[in-house]
Amino acid sequence: MNSSLRLYRREAPGGRFISFTVKVKETDLWIAINQRSYSEDLVSATEKAVFKIRRPLEQYLASNPYLQSALEPCLIDPDAPPIFLEMVRAANKAGVGPMAAVAGVVAEKVGLFLLEIAEEVIVENGGDLFLKVNEPVSVGIFAGASVLSGKLALQIEPGQTPIGICTSSSTVGPSLSFGRADAATAVAPSAALADAVATALGNRVSGEEDLQQAITFAREIDGLTGALLIIGDKIAAWGDINLQPLGN
Repeated sequence: MNSSLRLYRREAPGGRFISFTVKVKETDLWIAINQRSYSEDLVSATEKAVFKIRRPLEQYLASNPYLQSALEPCLIDPDAPPIFLEMVRAANKAGVGPMAAVAGVVAEKVGLFLLEIAEEVIVENGGDLFLKVNEPVSVGIFAGASVLSGKLALQIEPGQTPIGICTSSSTVGPSLSFGRADAATAVAPSAALADAVATALGNRVSGEEDLQQAITFAREIDGLTGALLIIGDKIAAWGDINLQPLGN
Protein backbone atom coordinates (compact mmCIF):
# COMPACT_ATOMS: atom_id res chain seq x y z
CA MET A 1 0.00 0.00 0.00
CA ASN A 2 1.27 3.49 -0.79
CA SER A 3 2.52 5.22 2.36
CA SER A 4 0.18 8.15 1.75
CA LEU A 5 -2.71 5.79 2.37
CA ARG A 6 -1.37 5.08 5.84
CA LEU A 7 -2.03 8.62 7.04
CA TYR A 8 -5.09 7.41 8.98
CA ARG A 9 -2.67 5.75 11.39
CA ARG A 10 -1.88 9.23 12.69
CA GLU A 11 -5.43 9.39 14.03
CA ALA A 12 -4.54 6.81 16.68
CA PRO A 13 -6.24 6.90 20.08
CA GLY A 14 -4.06 8.79 22.52
CA GLY A 15 -3.79 8.95 26.26
CA ARG A 16 -3.91 5.38 27.48
CA PHE A 17 -2.38 3.85 24.33
CA ILE A 18 1.10 3.55 22.90
CA SER A 19 1.55 2.42 19.29
CA PHE A 20 4.19 0.71 17.19
CA THR A 21 4.47 -0.98 13.79
CA VAL A 22 5.58 -4.46 12.76
CA LYS A 23 6.35 -5.53 9.18
CA VAL A 24 6.92 -9.14 8.16
CA LYS A 25 6.87 -9.74 4.40
CA GLU A 26 3.38 -8.72 3.17
CA THR A 27 2.09 -8.22 6.70
CA ASP A 28 2.24 -4.55 7.73
CA LEU A 29 0.72 -3.98 11.17
CA TRP A 30 -0.01 -0.91 13.22
CA ILE A 31 -0.57 -1.87 16.84
CA ALA A 32 -1.79 0.06 19.87
CA ILE A 33 -1.81 -1.29 23.42
CA ASN A 34 -2.39 0.24 26.84
CA GLN A 35 0.78 2.05 27.87
CA ARG A 36 1.53 0.15 31.06
CA SER A 37 1.74 -3.11 29.09
CA TYR A 38 4.41 -1.84 26.71
CA SER A 39 8.03 -2.92 27.03
CA GLU A 40 11.12 -2.62 24.86
CA ASP A 41 10.97 -6.33 24.09
CA LEU A 42 7.38 -6.25 22.86
CA VAL A 43 8.11 -5.22 19.27
CA SER A 44 10.53 -8.07 18.66
CA ALA A 45 8.23 -10.54 20.47
CA THR A 46 5.34 -9.46 18.23
CA GLU A 47 7.50 -9.81 15.13
CA LYS A 48 8.35 -13.37 16.15
CA ALA A 49 4.66 -14.06 16.74
CA VAL A 50 3.81 -12.83 13.23
CA PHE A 51 6.42 -15.18 11.74
CA LYS A 52 4.93 -18.06 13.74
CA ILE A 53 1.37 -17.16 12.65
CA ARG A 54 2.35 -16.84 8.99
CA ARG A 55 4.54 -19.95 8.69
CA PRO A 56 1.88 -22.71 8.46
CA LEU A 57 -0.18 -20.57 6.07
CA GLU A 58 2.81 -19.93 3.81
CA GLN A 59 3.75 -23.59 3.77
CA TYR A 60 0.23 -24.70 2.92
CA LEU A 61 -0.18 -22.13 0.15
CA ALA A 62 3.21 -23.10 -1.31
CA SER A 63 1.84 -26.63 -1.72
CA ASN A 64 -1.51 -25.39 -3.02
CA PRO A 65 -0.67 -22.23 -4.99
CA TYR A 66 -4.00 -22.12 -6.84
CA LEU A 67 -5.67 -21.13 -3.56
CA GLN A 68 -3.86 -17.80 -3.55
CA SER A 69 -5.88 -16.61 -6.55
CA ALA A 70 -9.17 -18.43 -5.86
CA LEU A 71 -12.08 -15.99 -5.96
CA GLU A 72 -14.85 -18.44 -5.07
CA PRO A 73 -15.60 -20.70 -2.08
CA CYS A 74 -13.36 -23.74 -1.67
CA LEU A 75 -13.82 -27.21 -0.27
CA ILE A 76 -12.50 -27.64 3.26
CA ASP A 77 -9.30 -29.69 3.37
CA PRO A 78 -9.06 -31.40 6.78
CA ASP A 79 -5.28 -31.45 6.42
CA ALA A 80 -5.05 -27.68 6.11
CA PRO A 81 -3.62 -25.72 9.07
CA PRO A 82 -6.20 -24.24 11.48
CA ILE A 83 -5.57 -20.67 10.32
CA PHE A 84 -6.43 -21.59 6.72
CA LEU A 85 -9.50 -23.56 7.80
CA GLU A 86 -10.69 -20.45 9.62
CA MET A 87 -10.19 -18.41 6.46
CA VAL A 88 -12.04 -20.94 4.29
CA ARG A 89 -15.03 -21.18 6.65
CA ALA A 90 -15.34 -17.38 6.81
CA ALA A 91 -14.91 -16.95 3.06
CA ASN A 92 -17.41 -19.69 2.25
CA LYS A 93 -20.05 -17.91 4.34
CA ALA A 94 -19.42 -14.76 2.32
CA GLY A 95 -19.17 -16.50 -1.05
CA VAL A 96 -15.61 -15.39 -1.80
CA GLY A 97 -12.15 -16.96 -2.04
CA PRO A 98 -10.19 -17.75 1.14
CA MET A 99 -7.54 -15.05 0.71
CA ALA A 100 -10.29 -12.47 1.22
CA ALA A 101 -10.02 -13.31 4.93
CA VAL A 102 -6.24 -13.30 5.34
CA ALA A 103 -5.69 -9.75 6.62
CA GLY A 104 -8.46 -10.08 9.17
CA VAL A 105 -7.38 -13.47 10.48
CA VAL A 106 -3.74 -12.36 10.88
CA ALA A 107 -4.82 -9.19 12.70
CA GLU A 108 -6.93 -11.29 15.07
CA LYS A 109 -4.20 -13.87 15.73
CA VAL A 110 -1.70 -11.12 16.54
CA GLY A 111 -4.30 -9.41 18.72
CA LEU A 112 -4.94 -12.60 20.69
CA PHE A 113 -1.20 -13.01 21.21
CA LEU A 114 -0.97 -9.46 22.56
CA LEU A 115 -3.96 -9.95 24.85
CA GLU A 116 -1.82 -12.39 26.81
CA ILE A 117 0.28 -9.33 27.71
CA ALA A 118 -2.01 -6.31 27.45
CA GLU A 119 -5.52 -5.48 28.64
CA GLU A 120 -6.39 -3.40 25.58
CA VAL A 121 -5.23 -4.08 22.04
CA ILE A 122 -5.88 -2.61 18.60
CA VAL A 123 -4.28 -4.28 15.58
CA GLU A 124 -4.66 -2.78 12.11
CA ASN A 125 -3.60 -4.78 9.07
CA GLY A 126 -4.13 -2.97 5.77
CA GLY A 127 -7.16 -1.15 7.15
CA ASP A 128 -8.65 -4.27 8.75
CA LEU A 129 -8.95 -4.15 12.54
CA PHE A 130 -9.06 -6.43 15.53
CA LEU A 131 -9.68 -4.70 18.82
CA LYS A 132 -10.32 -5.36 22.47
CA VAL A 133 -10.85 -2.27 24.63
CA ASN A 134 -11.99 -1.41 28.14
CA GLU A 135 -13.22 2.09 27.25
CA PRO A 136 -15.05 3.36 24.15
CA VAL A 137 -13.05 4.12 21.01
CA SER A 138 -13.95 5.69 17.67
CA VAL A 139 -12.93 4.00 14.42
CA GLY A 140 -12.76 6.43 11.51
CA ILE A 141 -14.28 5.47 8.16
CA PHE A 142 -12.05 6.42 5.23
CA ALA A 143 -13.92 6.15 1.96
CA GLY A 144 -11.68 7.32 -0.85
CA ALA A 145 -13.23 9.96 -3.08
CA SER A 146 -16.55 10.03 -1.22
CA VAL A 147 -17.54 13.35 0.34
CA LEU A 148 -18.18 11.34 3.52
CA SER A 149 -14.60 10.09 3.75
CA GLY A 150 -12.95 11.01 7.04
CA LYS A 151 -16.14 12.52 8.42
CA LEU A 152 -17.72 9.53 10.13
CA ALA A 153 -16.63 7.09 12.81
CA LEU A 154 -17.95 3.91 14.36
CA GLN A 155 -18.32 4.27 18.11
CA ILE A 156 -17.18 0.97 19.62
CA GLU A 157 -18.18 0.13 23.18
CA PRO A 158 -16.13 -2.23 25.37
CA GLY A 159 -18.95 -4.77 25.50
CA GLN A 160 -18.76 -5.21 21.73
CA THR A 161 -15.14 -6.33 21.91
CA PRO A 162 -13.13 -8.33 21.04
CA ILE A 163 -14.31 -7.54 17.55
CA GLY A 164 -13.19 -7.40 13.93
CA ILE A 165 -13.91 -4.32 11.81
CA CYS A 166 -12.83 -4.72 8.19
CA THR A 167 -13.24 -2.54 5.11
CA SER A 168 -12.99 -3.15 1.39
CA SER A 169 -12.79 -0.22 -1.00
CA SER A 170 -12.47 0.28 -4.72
CA THR A 171 -10.79 3.65 -4.14
CA VAL A 172 -8.58 3.17 -1.04
CA GLY A 173 -5.80 0.68 -0.41
CA PRO A 174 -4.86 -2.65 -2.01
CA SER A 175 -8.16 -4.50 -1.61
CA LEU A 176 -9.32 -6.42 -4.68
CA SER A 177 -12.87 -5.29 -5.39
CA PHE A 178 -15.11 -5.89 -8.38
CA GLY A 179 -17.52 -3.17 -7.28
CA ARG A 180 -17.39 0.61 -6.95
CA ALA A 181 -18.05 1.08 -3.23
CA ASP A 182 -15.92 3.77 -1.61
CA ALA A 183 -16.21 1.78 1.62
CA ALA A 184 -17.76 -1.57 2.45
CA THR A 185 -17.31 -2.22 6.16
CA ALA A 186 -18.26 -5.40 8.00
CA VAL A 187 -18.32 -5.97 11.75
CA ALA A 188 -18.17 -9.35 13.49
CA PRO A 189 -16.63 -11.06 16.52
CA SER A 190 -14.50 -12.94 13.96
CA ALA A 191 -12.12 -10.66 12.08
CA ALA A 192 -11.76 -13.35 9.40
CA LEU A 193 -15.51 -13.25 8.78
CA ALA A 194 -15.58 -9.44 8.82
CA ASP A 195 -12.76 -9.35 6.25
CA ALA A 196 -14.40 -11.87 3.92
CA VAL A 197 -17.81 -10.18 4.13
CA ALA A 198 -16.31 -6.73 3.52
CA THR A 199 -14.91 -8.07 0.25
CA ALA A 200 -18.23 -9.66 -0.69
CA LEU A 201 -20.14 -6.46 0.07
CA GLY A 202 -17.72 -4.34 -1.94
CA ASN A 203 -18.13 -6.68 -4.90
CA ARG A 204 -21.91 -6.27 -4.77
CA VAL A 205 -22.03 -2.48 -4.94
CA SER A 206 -21.53 -0.96 -8.39
CA GLY A 207 -23.94 1.92 -7.86
CA GLU A 208 -26.33 3.51 -5.38
CA GLU A 209 -29.08 1.18 -6.55
CA ASP A 210 -27.13 -1.79 -5.14
CA LEU A 211 -26.97 -0.61 -1.53
CA GLN A 212 -30.20 -2.21 -0.33
CA GLN A 213 -29.56 -5.64 -1.83
CA ALA A 214 -26.04 -5.62 -0.35
CA ILE A 215 -27.44 -4.85 3.10
CA THR A 216 -30.00 -7.64 2.66
CA PHE A 217 -27.13 -9.99 1.82
CA ALA A 218 -25.24 -8.93 4.96
CA ARG A 219 -28.26 -9.51 7.21
CA GLU A 220 -28.39 -13.16 6.15
CA ILE A 221 -24.80 -14.02 7.14
CA ASP A 222 -24.60 -15.92 10.40
CA GLY A 223 -22.08 -14.36 12.78
CA LEU A 224 -22.07 -10.90 11.21
CA THR A 225 -23.19 -8.14 13.59
CA GLY A 226 -23.13 -5.06 11.37
CA ALA A 227 -22.41 -3.60 7.94
CA LEU A 228 -21.83 -0.13 6.53
CA LEU A 229 -21.68 0.86 2.86
CA ILE A 230 -20.66 4.17 1.29
CA ILE A 231 -20.71 5.12 -2.38
CA GLY A 232 -20.43 8.77 -3.32
CA ASP A 233 -22.66 10.72 -0.95
CA LYS A 234 -24.92 7.75 -0.15
CA ILE A 235 -24.69 5.54 2.90
CA ALA A 236 -26.46 2.39 4.07
CA ALA A 237 -26.04 0.58 7.38
CA TRP A 238 -27.44 -2.37 9.30
CA GLY A 239 -26.87 -4.00 12.68
CA ASP A 240 -24.83 -2.95 15.67
CA ILE A 241 -23.55 0.22 14.04
CA ASN A 242 -23.26 3.45 16.04
CA LEU A 243 -22.19 6.20 13.65
CA GLN A 244 -20.77 9.45 15.01
CA PRO A 245 -19.09 12.48 13.42
CA LEU A 246 -15.35 11.81 13.35
CA GLY A 247 -13.62 13.69 16.12
CA ASN A 248 -16.62 13.83 18.46
